[in-house]
Amino acid sequence: MAEVEMGSDNNGTTFRATVIQASTIFWDTPATLDKAERLLAEAASQGSQLVVFPEGFIGGYPRALSYGVTIGNRPPHGRELFRKYHASAIDVPGPEVDRLAAMAGRYKVYMVMGIIERDGYTLYCGALFFDSQGRFLGKHRKLMPTSIERMMWGFGDGSTIQVFDTAIGKIGAAICWENKMAHLRTVLYAKGVQLYCAPTADDFKTWQASMKHIALEGGCFVLGSNQFTRRKDFPPPPEYNIEGPKNLQPDAIICRGGSAIVSPSGAVLAGPLYDEEGLISADIDLKEIARAKFDFDVVGHYAKPEVFTLVVRDEERKPVIFTSEVEDCEKQCLA
Repeated sequence: MAEVEMGSDNNGTTFRATVIQASTIFWDTPATLDKAERLLAEAASQGSQLVVFPEGFIGGYPRALSYGVTIGNRPPHGRELFRKYHASAIDVPGPEVDRLAAMAGRYKVYMVMGIIERDGYTLYCGALFFDSQGRFLGKHRKLMPTSIERMMWGFGDGSTIQVFDTAIGKIGAAICWENKMAHLRTVLYAKGVQLYCAPTADDFKTWQASMKHIALEGGCFVLGSNQFTRRKDFPPPPEYNIEGPKNLQPDAIICRGGSAIVSPSGAVLAGPLYDEEGLISADIDLKEIARAKFDFDVVGHYAKPEVFTLVVRDEERKPVIFTSEVEDCEKQCLA
């Protein structure tokens, strides 16, 4: 596929997109960055101009860990596990972000990368966006961690629900079960998302219904990127104990995957891929979006604003505000 030049008319853009299904090298962020570059190079060699990585690929998704937590108790070994996890996360901005940007520029691809962000001593599950010129565009922080994830990660706010207007289309992301949040999806639709990226850790077959529904509901291409992990992709016990079935063999599958690419009409263009690492690709024709929205435009002719209105607080929420940082502290505090 010929590279799309910056500034071209994306209403007529056809290009190739690739979804990566692979495992983090757990607790080894430099090695994971090396692996990311190998996978990115492979996708680029196949003509891809957009590459999407799974949830928490840089930093890791600590599957099957509870950190030994029960109500009222956080044991020493759980605190040490968190320390190691914190050390594997990355600062945004930071040197790892600079390297990812350079990779995107080297291979001339747009990239969406699942990461664990370290902000002081709080971690956030997020997605980073890069353009094909090697520029970091911005980030999205997961708004609502699911279940025990809330013990590990902080909560995002409305300031990072972003859609980036690029030469290949408008790119946004919702992470894992954020995709079940109807209000969040509506915000992305209202911002005009065309390339809806869904990094996830959900390998249930029912996840495919969500991917198809979102494509149909939003009239957008959905690129679902999941992990594929085996027991040997994690540190061995007792350093990392998989909670659940005991005596797992090294090749035992922990997360099956299920990555897929779905068109605005609900057609599955690639995948779902299960039980192996791999890359899946599809050729994206943005003209399909207008064809789909002829029937249904959820924030357009089907919106019914005289009945429904969604108000979004899209400013950054800070726990501490200094008067030197804002023009009107009282207004910020009372908002």
